[in-house]
Amino acid sequence: MKTKSVIELKAMIDTGQSFQLIDVREPYEHEFSNIQGELIPLNTLTGNFERIDKDKPVIIYCRSGARSGQAVMFLEAQLGLDNLYNLDGGILAWSDEIDPKIPKY
Repeated sequence: MKTKSVIELKAMIDTGQSFQLIDVREPYEHEFSNIQGELIPLNTLTGNFERIDKDKPVIIYCRSGARSGQAVMFLEAQLGLDNLYNLDGGILAWSDEIDPKIPKY
């Protein structure tokens, strides 16, 4: 499974690279703390395949990287995509390394 660090994601944002950012946490988690990802909870992925971009990098995140890792493996198996990345460390890493104002949730 391919990953991106929060440092790499921040560089992509800062340089204006085109990518899709997906949050696979639950809605209440997303409301409390998010980094502007599109909310597609893990348990709703099957019904939302059409929302996954096939033409640019897709970075998927959760709280720590566990659920997003599951999402990457599931989507790779179901859709055969090779443009998917798990955000290593998720929101916790973003809060620790990039923006401590983002709550760890």
